[in-house]
Formats: sequence, structure tokens, C-alpha cells
Amino acid sequence: MAKLPQVRDYMDTEVPTLNPEMEILDAVNFLLDNHVTGAPVVNGEGTLIGILTEKDCLRLLATGSNNEFPSGTVADFMTARVETIRPHMNVYFVAGLFLGQNFRRFPVVDEAGRVVGAITRFDILRAIKHHLGKP
Repeated sequence: MAKLPQVRDYMDTEVPTLNPEMEILDAVNFLLDNHVTGAPVVNGEGTLIGILTEKDCLRLLATGSNNEFPSGTVADFMTARVETIRPHMNVYFVAGLFLGQNFRRFPVVDEAGRVVGAITRFDILRAIKHHLGKP
């Protein structure tokens, strides 16, 4: 029987991360500069404590009043409850997870909760092409 393709075979291992104390406007610039729609938030040990997405950043405009732009840190705007996956999971299972969520990406963490990568819907498309596509 053939080995099922694993997340580690398709995940991005270069994942820009944010610090929870970073000013939120600096974080918006960070996302734009890195051309990403979200980034994991990690503590000093590299352990995942949240995620900041473009949707989280929309609250900047939605919560402003009297033409004043709100301020705060990444910790004030991030989503603290993050669904993660492990590198050894098979991509077929992860494709099913994507179907049940609105997420564009899942952080990939090791046993200690440290970010080791991320897998996106686009990465799953690459797996489909490789394993199910026409030669």
C-alpha cells in the first residue's frame, strides 16, 4: 500500500510570525510586507498563542469612532483559540478539515506547540495535482 501524503510534504516551513506585544498597525504592515493574509502569534519560546488574520484586522476600522483609529497590540486583536494540525497528518484528512472551516491556513505545530510550518488550501491543491492529477 502506498504511503499517504503527509502535511510535512506540502507545508510551508518558512512562516512569518508575530509577537503579541507588537503594535497592531505594525502588524498590519508586517502582513502586507510579507504578502500574507494572516500569521501565527508566538511567545518568546516559539509556542503558538494565537493567530492574527486579515479578518481580525478588519476590526480596526469597525471599532474606530469619531474618525479616530483604534490602537493596541496584536494580543488585543488576535484570535487566541487556534486550530492546529501536526506534520504527520495526511493531506486527505486536512482537505476535509478545510471543507468544514472558513480558514485559509492551519498552523502546523510540533508536540510542544511550537510552530514548524503552515499549510494552506493552495498547498492542498499541489497535493491533489501530484497525487490525483493526470501524468
